[in-house]
Amino acid sequence: QVQLVESGGALVQPGGSLRLSCAASGSIFTIYDMRWYRQAPGRQRELVAAISSSDSTRYADSVKGRFTISRDNAKNTVYLQMNSLKPEDTAVYYCNADIESGSSYSGYWGQGTQVTVSS
Repeated sequence: QVQLVESGGALVQPGGSLRLSCAASGSIFTIYDMRWYRQAPGRQRELVAAISSSDSTRYADSVKGRFTISRDNAKNTVYLQMNSLKPEDTAVYYCNADIESGSSYSGYWGQGTQVTVSS
C-alpha cells in the first residue's frame, strides 16, 4: 500500500510565500516522476510543475519564475516552493507520483491541500 500525503496549504496574502510538501510512504521500491497539480473551483485540474528522478524540472507558464519544485529522495518527499503568490493561484494542490511498488508500477495521488491567496 502506497500513500501520498500533502501538507503546507494555508491562507496567504498576495505576494506571500508558501512551501508545500508531499511525502510518500508504504512499500516503495522506486519513485520516478513527481508532480504537483492544482484545481480551482469550476476549472480542470492542471499540471503546475514536474520533476524527474534525475531532477529535470518543468513548469506551467503561469508559475515560471515564481514556483520551484524539488525532491528529497532519502525522504521520498517532493516540495513546491511558491513565491509571489497571486489570487489566481488559489486552488487545491495535489501531488502525483509514478511509483514502483513490489511487482507493480502505478501513478498515485495525494488527497490535496488548500491554498488560498487573498487579502
